[in-house]
Amino acid sequence: MSPKRIAEAEADEAEIENQRATITERAAMDRQRGDEIENVLDADRETLVERAEVDDRPGDVADDRESWDEAIEQLAATGEESMADAMASKVDTLRGRAEREHPSLLRLRFRPEEPFEFVPGQYARISYEAEEPRVYSIASSPNRDELELCIRRVPDGELTPDLCDRTAEGDELFLRGPYGDEFMLQDPSERDLVFIATGTGAAPFKSMIEYTFEEDRDEFEGHERDVWLFLGASWKDDLPYREEFLTLADENPNFHPVFTCSREEYLGDWDGETEYVQHSLLKYLAPDRVGTDDLPPDVAEFVGSETKTDVEARIDPKNAEVYVCGIGAMCESVREVVEPLGVPDLYYEEESYG
Repeated sequence: MSPKRIAEAEADEAEIENQRATITERAAMDRQRGDEIENVLDADRETLVERAEVDDRPGDVADDRESWDEAIEQLAATGEESMADAMASKVDTLRGRAEREHPSLLRLRFRPEEPFEFVPGQYARISYEAEEPRVYSIASSPNRDELELCIRRVPDGELTPDLCDRTAEGDELFLRGPYGDEFMLQDPSERDLVFIATGTGAAPFKSMIEYTFEEDRDEFEGHERDVWLFLGASWKDDLPYREEFLTLADENPNFHPVFTCSREEYLGDWDGETEYVQHSLLKYLAPDRVGTDDLPPDVAEFVGSETKTDVEARIDPKNAEVYVCGIGAMCESVREVVEPLGVPDLYYEEESYG
């Protein structure tokens, strides 16, 4: 949550009144994946038995930490240091996922008591029971009767644990807003639209993209605009609204969602992109429209490299408007890549948090 957003919401409190809203749907977007993790680790257990000659196969990765650590140390002692290091990294990653509280990614829909008018990209301030209010980007289109938020659990947070664990359909929230008048869609033009996000940074983009197609803003003076979404997360089920975006792409051939996951390969069934979102973006640029000499050497190699989707369209950065939303470090990394591509400052919008 951006301190700037909090300050704006607090400054506007005197002008905007609270209203009640009723929760109509709450649904986990992530899964409990303990069984998948244990099945994947069975092969590593066999490796430890055969190569390290451990007496007992390690048990549940989240509960049997000591046994795993000792067995991997035994594997390293046999001279298989690189294999042991790779296994230790994998086990640590999967253990962290297995120990994660569920749900950690929540869809929350609610119906305001009074009409709530907003534009895509704005956010609302909500409170639940006696907890301190917090601000969240609105994920639903303004054309919907209900509002929707995408909630990421912050383990020690003041509100998200209650929203994830205690809310139920029919409960009441207090709603205030809308806020924010800087991170919004620009007026339609001939430029293509490029949205880049990680995690819950997808929330305002869901609102923007749905609204774009509902209002035929993907066309300008008879010209069809390509609409791109580059969305990154660690795990496949941490990609908010993935199925909704895929459905929207089926309905609109000029919408191109590109998903990238950094850790899903550990579970064996991910055939999408795996790079950072800014590197995935570079793979989908039109090579003849990009001067790689202007890019940092460590990222220029991604331009024109093989992609993991069947999308044939490519991006001309000089004819694009770019929207970026996510944690500050990600936004900074994207900016460092986008600035040399020739996207005018006028057509670059950014919202960072955390």
